[in-house]
Amino acid sequence: MRAIRYYGPEDMRLDHIPEPTPGEGQVKIKLGECLPLLSRQTGHLGVTGIPPRTGICGSDLHSWHEILPVSPTMTEPHPVTHEKLPVVMGHEFSGTIVDIGQNVDTSRLAMGGQVVVEPIISCMQATCPFCSAGTRNLCRNLTFIGIGGRGGGLAEYICVDQKLVFPLPSHVPLEIGAMMEPLSIVWHAVKRSAFKKGDSVLIIGGGPIGLLALRVVKAFGASWIGLSEPAQKRRELASQNGANAVFDPTAKGVDVPAETIKATSGRGADVVFDCAGAQVTLNTAFLAVRPRGFIMNVAIWSTLPQLDIASLTMKEVVLSSTSESRKLAPHLE
Repeated sequence: MRAIRYYGPEDMRLDHIPEPTPGEGQVKIKLGECLPLLSRQTGHLGVTGIPPRTGICGSDLHSWHEILPVSPTMTEPHPVTHEKLPVVMGHEFSGTIVDIGQNVDTSRLAMGGQVVVEPIISCMQATCPFCSAGTRNLCRNLTFIGIGGRGGGLAEYICVDQKLVFPLPSHVPLEIGAMMEPLSIVWHAVKRSAFKKGDSVLIIGGGPIGLLALRVVKAFGASWIGLSEPAQKRRELASQNGANAVFDPTAKGVDVPAETIKATSGRGADVVFDCAGAQVTLNTAFLAVRPRGFIMNVAIWSTLPQLDIASLTMKEVVLSSTSESRKLAPHLE
């Protein structure tokens, strides 16, 4: 079968690899009708062939520049999957069950059923205080399907343990199913924050995570939602999805913290979600949040930021962060 495999920075290839067969407790999932194509002119991956049931995460893009901390290398296998590079890419995906291994609960996972996959891989050892407590996302040996091994979404087929596979509701199409993994990350972040119905919210960064955060806090009853994003198309999407105000932080004369404070009657945002992960966005969050407000980081950082501890102290602000999601299934309800 065809699969996009990751060999290292600036080295992603369309390979032909053996089609997997489901083992005991596994189901085989068909992922798409087509795959990204390699440009004959440049050798780079094109996007026109990507099936809508597989998402491209920001971490996938980041891995073009450097190997992710949760990834194996060409010489060092991952401690849980025991796989080295190359690995099949893609951890945001849905598909259709086409084969079932022995001892699979077919009352839950049936042939032809449309499903979504929770990609978290953790050690699941009884001695791990995080896996044993149900917080697999905090395991010290955390990785993901499509990053650490065990197949990935950018292939024609994948075999996955049944405990990581969840039926999609009949009204949810596969292309929406592929968004369940990033949606679960946002859902977890909102639940872990101090957000409550009636709060004002500033979202910094209008990429997929920021836009999903917008939809979630709107559904939960935010009284005002501002979104800061330099890309015009993303600002347009934010307006279409219910933002009360959108800001271009790069535009001349635009002061996002000042505009946020003005829109919230001089208080500042009750909760700020930083979905961008840059020094300038963190600075904006500190300035825009109200005293005793809450800042939630929902971004992956590649550098060490400087923290305005004085502002944190004087405003009694809570700064927190989240790692992935505890479990995908509740977010399908």
